[in-house]
Amino acid sequence: MATATIAAIFVYLALGLLVAVPMAWRGIDRLDPAAARGSPGFRIVAIPGIMVLWPLVLARWSRGARP
Repeated sequence: MATATIAAIFVYLALGLLVAVPMAWRGIDRLDPAAARGSPGFRIVAIPGIMVLWPLVLARWSRGARP
């Protein structure tokens, strides 16, 4: 049971990383242009949060949401 849970968490975070890298590279400009320009390290700091919330971020990004 524990092994399956750890494997599921690993898969979830791996998928999150696959979403987070392109989102941090290109997508943040569309969702929050002020924050993306405000701090050079913002993209790097945002990656862990995007990894955890990737289903929500991906849904908003795919709709092409703009602030």
